[in-house]
Amino acid sequence: RLSALAKKRADGQAVESKRPHLVKYGLNHVTALVENNKAKLVVIAHDVEPLELVVWLPTLCQKKNVPYVIVKGKSRLGQVVHKKTAAVLAVTTVNPEDEPDLKRLIDVARGQFNDRAAEIRKTWGGQELGIKSSHKRARKEAIARQEEKARLATRN
Repeated sequence: RLSALAKKRADGQAVESKRPHLVKYGLNHVTALVENNKAKLVVIAHDVEPLELVVWLPTLCQKKNVPYVIVKGKSRLGQVVHKKTAAVLAVTTVNPEDEPDLKRLIDVARGQFNDRAAEIRKTWGGQELGIKSSHKRARKEAIARQEEKARLATRN
């Protein structure tokens, strides 16, 4: 293939070389693609260790308006790129016949992750107090009520 291209170039003919459609992987590479708005879809593994490596990536994707999904298992992502594991993947280009499928995946990703970012964001404890904290709060409120009653009684 390369020798045929070299012969065409030597003869002065126009050479059309199509870039292969690849899935990009690696945290630094995917980050650069997202920052440059070249990634069409970002896939993040849920079991990355330490989690701090990828915890900021969904926020970056939301900021740059790049759809992202979180999937189970970095070993599954590794199978896509023929490696043992991969923490993140990015889809940049696809064949024209696969464009509708990618569009459908992007719509699902936006609906499940990008548009629901506020819902997904973890709220610690579900905004409910534990039993010890609720008892402490009740005691403080009772003391405050007694002090208020004592203040009103001393005024009258």
